[in-house]
Amino acid sequence: MDQCEDTQEGAPPSKITLCGEDESKSKAQRNQREPGYEPSCVSFSSDFSKDLPLNFKGSSSGKHKSQSKAQRNQPGYGYEPSCVSFSSDFSKDLPLNFKGSSSGKHKSLSNAQSIHRERKRSGLQAAERPQSDVGLREIFIEHKISLKKRSEHVAEGFEEAGRETLLSRVYTELYITEELREEVHTQHEVMQLETTTKTNKLNFTAIKNPDIFKVFRDQHRSIRVVLTSGVAGAGKSFSVQKFSLDWAEGLENQDINAVVPLSFREMNLIRDEQHSLLTLIQLFHPTLQKIPGEQLSVCKLLFIFDGLDESRLSLDFNNSPVVSDVTQKSSVSVLLTNLIQGRLLPSALVWITSRPAAASQIPRSRVDRLTEVRGFNDVQKEEYFRRRFSDEELSNRVISHIKGSMSLYIMCEVPVFCWITAVVLENMLTTKKKRKLPTTLTDMYSHFLMVQTKRKKNKYQQDHETSPQELTETDGDVLLKLGRLAFEHLEKGNIMFYQEDLQQCGLDVTEASVYSGVCTEIFRRECEIFQKLVYSFVHLSVQEFLAAVYMFHCYSNRKVNVIEDFLKCDMKNPSLDEFLRMIIEKSLQSKTGHLDLFVRFLHGLSVKSNQRLLGGLLGQSEKNQAIFQKIINNLKEINSVEVSPDRSINIYHCLMEMKDLSVHQEIQEFLKSENKTVINLSEIHCSALAYTLKMSEELLEDLDLNQYNTSYEGKRRLVPAVRICKKFRTPERCRLSETDYEIVASALKSNPSHLIELDLTSNDMEDLSMVEVLCSGLERPNCRLQTLRLESCSLSEMSCKALGSALKSNPSSLTELNLGRNDLEDAGFLHFRGFLESPDCRLQILRLKDCSLSEISCKALGSALKSNPSNLTELDLSQNDLQDSGLLHLRGFLESPVCKLKILRLWRCGLSETSCEALGSALKSNPSNLTELELSHNNLEDSGFLHLRGFLESPVCRLQILKLWSCKLSEISCEVLGSALKSNPSNLTELDLSWNTGMQDSGFLHLEGFLKSPDCRLQILRLNNCGLSEISLEALVSALKHNPANLTELHFSHNKVHGSGFLHLWSFLANPGCRLQILRLEFSSLSNINCEALVSALKSNPSHLIELNLGFNNLQESDGQQLQDLLESPNFKLQDLSWKGTGWWS
Repeated sequence: MDQCEDTQEGAPPSKITLCGEDESKSKAQRNQREPGYEPSCVSFSSDFSKDLPLNFKGSSSGKHKSQSKAQRNQPGYGYEPSCVSFSSDFSKDLPLNFKGSSSGKHKSLSNAQSIHRERKRSGLQAAERPQSDVGLREIFIEHKISLKKRSEHVAEGFEEAGRETLLSRVYTELYITEELREEVHTQHEVMQLETTTKTNKLNFTAIKNPDIFKVFRDQHRSIRVVLTSGVAGAGKSFSVQKFSLDWAEGLENQDINAVVPLSFREMNLIRDEQHSLLTLIQLFHPTLQKIPGEQLSVCKLLFIFDGLDESRLSLDFNNSPVVSDVTQKSSVSVLLTNLIQGRLLPSALVWITSRPAAASQIPRSRVDRLTEVRGFNDVQKEEYFRRRFSDEELSNRVISHIKGSMSLYIMCEVPVFCWITAVVLENMLTTKKKRKLPTTLTDMYSHFLMVQTKRKKNKYQQDHETSPQELTETDGDVLLKLGRLAFEHLEKGNIMFYQEDLQQCGLDVTEASVYSGVCTEIFRRECEIFQKLVYSFVHLSVQEFLAAVYMFHCYSNRKVNVIEDFLKCDMKNPSLDEFLRMIIEKSLQSKTGHLDLFVRFLHGLSVKSNQRLLGGLLGQSEKNQAIFQKIINNLKEINSVEVSPDRSINIYHCLMEMKDLSVHQEIQEFLKSENKTVINLSEIHCSALAYTLKMSEELLEDLDLNQYNTSYEGKRRLVPAVRICKKFRTPERCRLSETDYEIVASALKSNPSHLIELDLTSNDMEDLSMVEVLCSGLERPNCRLQTLRLESCSLSEMSCKALGSALKSNPSSLTELNLGRNDLEDAGFLHFRGFLESPDCRLQILRLKDCSLSEISCKALGSALKSNPSNLTELDLSQNDLQDSGLLHLRGFLESPVCKLKILRLWRCGLSETSCEALGSALKSNPSNLTELELSHNNLEDSGFLHLRGFLESPVCRLQILKLWSCKLSEISCEVLGSALKSNPSNLTELDLSWNTGMQDSGFLHLEGFLKSPDCRLQILRLNNCGLSEISLEALVSALKHNPANLTELHFSHNKVHGSGFLHLWSFLANPGCRLQILRLEFSSLSNINCEALVSALKSNPSHLIELNLGFNNLQESDGQQLQDLLESPNFKLQDLSWKGTGWWS
């Protein structure tokens, strides 16, 4: 792993290095060890300590300083100097101090008493055990005491060096949950906190720190490997330290024989060496030097690998050589992979911590439990500030203020930001001078920089009041050097620095130590072979802020070469608005969003209040209000077509950092509007809306991008809101990018996932990578999607393979799948067989219309459905050339007594009498479920239709919709159908017999008895092009007058009715009981006399008809005008009117 991939565990204000040796000692003096001395080289990297960062220089107490070298080399009884460091993410009070932290004789006595108690506790049993067991127990006791001593204290004090605090007293419980948040890695970690804020309010089951390896009731396997993720500063390493302390004190997890912490940061230094697991343990834990290798396999050990994101080891889980012997030497990388895989010491437990981006290095199949340290939830934020401030009024004011700013409140998920906030607000609220409190991140970090600089000034110079300008003039040189270090390594992706890095920026060790409030020096003195100085910023966000300060300074002071190197373009005196526009455009090109916070800070630094606060540090820049407004306008108009919609939200954050609230206020007004569809939204509005919806307390029931009045790019910017909605529909005929699908997939992966309906109809997904990204969400156990619509998405066979595999791996949630109008062919469809055959498949609706399927697909489908017949309620195979041979494969499923099919659509499938015979037999044996049957455009003829008679006549037939359009039916079929419907008239609500030209009047008259029945509930009747004359129309009207209130839709186009024949129908329309809403009479030879009568009828009963189609009837303009007058009349509900050609009036 290269240095660019090194990441920081929050860059603590402290790296809690508990090293008992004084740096002034010679090598010989360090080698003069008392009995029981056990040096160790392990370090736990820290993200956070609650108050002031650690100080290295000048922090020893006076008494300690006055000791002679000889006195310092006289340790007390039980003295065990250690080089182990626990890097903690958080401690409640002041950050740790390295020097002057020894508590002298009292501490030595305490250690001796601890050893005595441990040994006495096991004394009686020891005499009865084999000598090897006694020796092993003694080793573990010594190790426990050593680990306890290294982790039980945190030394606090920037100004009160030497005062130690018990870790157990200052520990604040962190919010740890099982499973990880699923976020696409196109966002800055700070932006990912927004999701944490949202999900922390949901009812997650938190895991207590000591229970990280405990098996819960609903789990059926032991937990051997745990992977814990969390953003920088969330508290991962601190959780590790607390776990180790609880074990060492005998409070928790006493079934574990030894906890063995191993930091990736230290293991990086021996990555090229050869070790066995035994020598690796002994190298970092000298207390375990005497443990025999053969004894490790009978012991229960816990290995804690902290800081995977800092690893430079190459972990190859596919090609790693097998190592199973604890004494076998290999590279450290190979040892770790074998230990994690369980090949090496399979009895051992393994705990790995990492930031989110690096967590994927460990295959999920190798991990038994995924957990996430989410920092502080809302309750814990308040607890922190109440513990931090003893003054209740002060803590209430602080809590109230951060709640008033969304950006500040979100950042307080990170414990280190709580510390920064506490430092700043305490300073501002306890001084006499009234100042406006910070409301943006830039405000907060500007004040933090000034407070820390002032504290340094007071400590190292004189405690007197000076202005911010004086401070920055005095200290600006060092701060800008730190800013240069921050900037250059931010661009490279580095968050850990070495002495040579500082020297390249003109910094020396003394300056870095003096400014330990923002840059902490960590003396790595674990062992001589690891002796190296390492530096980091308090937190990644502090590095980004200082980088922004440095860049702004370079712009103000025309350091063109720095800007040109960064932007990779020639610069010729750009204005501030042009400079910031180019910076944000570059940031949007980043795939990881690593410059997003940096860009927000840059825009915030353009605000006058921050420029006044930081004074000369930023240099002189334009203070023209027109320039400031142009910066705002640029942000509102920036083009982000190729950018992830997640990333585009940062543009809105930049506006907020500039304290321009116009977009925010306009979105609030939009959300209150009752007619949102008429409001035009710009692209920046859509980014702001997506963010607002995403952070909302309530779930969005339905997000249909077609309903928003905005551009295509505006609709894309709304995609991130998919994470908080139940139903999501994208615009038709648009090509979402792979990045857009990553956001949709993240919504499916999230825990919990709210998305239950996803409609991607008419989106071109021809690119396989898009389908694979979507499938990465569908296959995850968190996915609870019930409806997936992929109609007309250009899916290929390979797309089907990916989809089939994903659905098979997570089959229990999906109840509706629409793959219609994709050229799947049999080869593609066969990939879904495994999903459909799964006993966990709960699919109820399957739509495969126009998918180029044949008998082969029918055979596979029939087999799958027969093996699992009880769930499917709707099947659409229309417009596939199945032929009779294909349908016969479905017969077994349809005949099954547990078949629950309600809707069967087989339009235009090449079926004939043979299919009807099989279908009729199957339906007759199980007639009570089917409610819709679509057999249109099949060559059934009368001989085929007659096979359906038994099903239709069954007293338990519940058919509601029957579509037989263009089936070559004649009077014979109508007679059978009329008889069947008359005997069972109460269920059918829709009947389509259109384009059966052989029906004629003689056929239709057989239906009159059904239509006249008082139990008839027919609502929709389609009789287009059936060869009917006014005889049929008169019979129809007569039947409808007996039962006028049910029919709402009538299609009677392309028939042989002429002249006055329609007067019968007009009389029905005038009937007060008529409820007809849709009437279609195209190609019906209407005259102006008919038109006048129609208008008269409608005027007498105006309240129901909403659609009237009289197209292609050769009506005159005067006729059309009469109809148009009806459309415009307030008494009519008529909405759609057509009276000439295909033109519509609306």
